[in-house]
Amino acid sequence: MRIAIVGGGAAGFFSAIHVKENYPNAQVVIFEKSNKVLSKVKISGGGRCNVTNGCTDIKELSEAYPRGGRKLRKAFGVFNTKHTMDWFESRGIELVVQEDNCVFPKTQNSQTIIDCFLSETRRLGVELHTSMGVKRISRAGKQIQLNFIDSEEVFDRVIITTGGSPKRSGLAWLEELGHTIVAPVPSLFTFNMPKESIRELMGVVIENPAVNIQGTKLKSEGPLLITHWGMSGPAILKLSAFGARVLGQRNYEFKTQINWVNIQNTELVLTELKSISQAHKNKILANYRPYLLRERLWYFLIERAGLSKQSTWGQLGKKAMNKLTNVLTNDVYDVEGKTTFKEEFVTCGGVSLESIDFRTMQSTVFPNLYFAGEVVDIDGITGGYNFQAAWTTAFLAAKLG
Repeated sequence: MRIAIVGGGAAGFFSAIHVKENYPNAQVVIFEKSNKVLSKVKISGGGRCNVTNGCTDIKELSEAYPRGGRKLRKAFGVFNTKHTMDWFESRGIELVVQEDNCVFPKTQNSQTIIDCFLSETRRLGVELHTSMGVKRISRAGKQIQLNFIDSEEVFDRVIITTGGSPKRSGLAWLEELGHTIVAPVPSLFTFNMPKESIRELMGVVIENPAVNIQGTKLKSEGPLLITHWGMSGPAILKLSAFGARVLGQRNYEFKTQINWVNIQNTELVLTELKSISQAHKNKILANYRPYLLRERLWYFLIERAGLSKQSTWGQLGKKAMNKLTNVLTNDVYDVEGKTTFKEEFVTCGGVSLESIDFRTMQSTVFPNLYFAGEVVDIDGITGGYNFQAAWTTAFLAAKLG
């Protein structure tokens, strides 16, 4: 049996390794269109490679996927984060689970993961051909023909692991086969705020604010990082993932609302500020920070409320208290555009889940053709979830069921 893997990324290598383990006598070939393999693995997690997430609860795990979570929930019953960690560790790679549940190799170097994959493919006898992009797929009797620039080859089974495409045109070759394509749009991006002075606080991290997008039901919470272009961090990236289509339709122009103290009941916040003004009436605002807010942020919010940092807490009247409460719980910023998160490009969209039998990852319209990884309309929030979807779908596809 001859099996082709189209795409030399994370899902491609993982499926090739498992195909060869499942079918030791088969010829397994990876075709990569560029001259480098595993390039996204190389840059992921800032070059450290966030291989998976430490979450082992399957229901909770599936909720980290704005698209495809329901299908993955069943698939995680077959291959999940625990299986991933066991797989790498059984191959001599020590892993560390951070406080935020992100899982990295102990070496903190993505090359460790790349070397593991290259070593496994060599050990198993998987063939690797770079600079060989597939131009067309067609039927050849019961087999599948892959057309390259100046050659063609025939295979019994083919697994497509070409990753996400920024444009629909990049998926036209799969649409021509009868697959439904969900138009790709960016996911996992940061918010640009060119007109907002909060950018002056670049580098400040706020531990757990609540963030939402005005005019939508989109909301999240978690660490937020202020950058020189606007806002980033898990809270923002989660919003961008769940709101990928909605925000795209708005051309990335919208208002985001921040509750810096993450207390929804504004009366509670107002009461807290009043009690501070009574207990510390002679202290100046700058020297007494409510809710242990970061110093730079607190100074910024005082001025944003139109108050003086040199005023004392006892000088604050009803109007000033209301302004301060509002800026702590309902601070609104204009977003005008997006920036890709680090160098990682994640899309929502791809081959529709309706075109795939998710038990096997086989195409429902083109027999013996399988899919794995980001080419499928599945994407997760940041934290190792996208790699986990790649490992799970690759493991299922490799069964060639």
